[in-house]
Amino acid sequence: MHWLAQHALIVLGVLVTTLAVIFVLQQRRTAQSTAAWVLFIVVVPYVAIPLFLMLGFRKQGTRFPPVSLSMPVAGSIADSRGALSLAKLGALPATKGNKFTLHDSAQSANEALQETIESANDSLDVIFYIVAPDQTGKNFVDRLTEKARAGVKVRLNLDRLGSLKRPRAELKELQSAGGEVRYFSPFIHPPDNGHMNLRNHRKLVVADRARVWSGGRNIGDHYLGPKGRTWTDLSFCVSGPAVQPFMDVFASDWDVTGKAVTGAVRHQDGMPGGAVLQVIPSGPDEPGDTLYLALLTMIHRARRRVWISTPYFVPTEPLQLALSTAVRKGLDVRIMVPERSNQPTTDFARGSFLRHLQEIGASVLRHQGGMLHAKSGLIDDTGWVGSANFDMRSLLLNFEIAMFCHDKDSNSRLESWFQAQFEICEPGVAGASLPRRVVEGVFRLGAPVL
Repeated sequence: MHWLAQHALIVLGVLVTTLAVIFVLQQRRTAQSTAAWVLFIVVVPYVAIPLFLMLGFRKQGTRFPPVSLSMPVAGSIADSRGALSLAKLGALPATKGNKFTLHDSAQSANEALQETIESANDSLDVIFYIVAPDQTGKNFVDRLTEKARAGVKVRLNLDRLGSLKRPRAELKELQSAGGEVRYFSPFIHPPDNGHMNLRNHRKLVVADRARVWSGGRNIGDHYLGPKGRTWTDLSFCVSGPAVQPFMDVFASDWDVTGKAVTGAVRHQDGMPGGAVLQVIPSGPDEPGDTLYLALLTMIHRARRRVWISTPYFVPTEPLQLALSTAVRKGLDVRIMVPERSNQPTTDFARGSFLRHLQEIGASVLRHQGGMLHAKSGLIDDTGWVGSANFDMRSLLLNFEIAMFCHDKDSNSRLESWFQAQFEICEPGVAGASLPRRVVEGVFRLGAPVL
């Protein structure tokens, strides 16, 4: 009977592995991701299959219904050619008449954040991936608590994984003062009700449904702390018609955490500036991959330059091919990354991608000013800044949000920031020994699984 039990286990293992492979092949993924998961499942099925059940899913319509984005009012829609092309991919139309302020330092970002919070008289709607349990994080929650005690409706949505370490005592005080705190995608949930791999990486604060603070910065000393200790990052403030998509995204995310937004959410604040802006969210709550397609399309259509800043550079094969094509066409392609990021695995994974681009003529720039955390870019005359890294996780898995700028003034500020950062970069990626190239190749193959 012992041999019969062994035989049954082998047959069961083969059957489960086969079914898992068939399921992976039926999913809508990149070829790179599909190959990585299939290889992982076949080689170590007893490890890979449980991991796939926790980490391998992308779009989940029942758990994450599509975010309902309100169409801009007719008089606010911009007719920028670049914006119209992105709208054809599924993005909302760009709006004109916005006020856009870029924060190129931790000090300016922190001051703008405090002003946004203090300006709220009615509501504060907040999403963050990380609120650290350091002094900056505690001060942030304390200010929300003060506003809640003053009668402002405060709603704070935190990602459960990103805020695993958080200022717990201060958050309890916020709730005692009447503020509401929800956690996105908890670890413990029914099997069909979310997955650990799908994280909310968005960062935004909306005051009175009229003013937005957003970008790539989380809340903590690394992002907003004292000068000399902070990472290089970008955030921005917006008022005008472009506020509405941020409210729609917040309402959708809040609903997913178990409580629908009540009260009016329609933005009605005129046109306070001249910026032409287009908000593009992405994630499992988007039926397509609009942000990913927008970047891919813009790179293919580029005529002069492709400048990218990202802490983690692990592109899909189509994005890598698009960048390679841009280089071979003679475009000014610059990829700016930190000398070393805070994620060693992604540093290994990025090596072969960057080295290939450098070998065919791209400029790879290693930022020397500490950790570079800014997620932004300039492609010809269109810029963007937001929460999404230039990697597979941000563009195909996480909940993200990005702001695309189509006006000259906004992009001139972004260009000035890039030029200043280029001055503190070292050019090139060092050559790699054979063992390192092998390790980089392994991490590149496993990038979709990481």
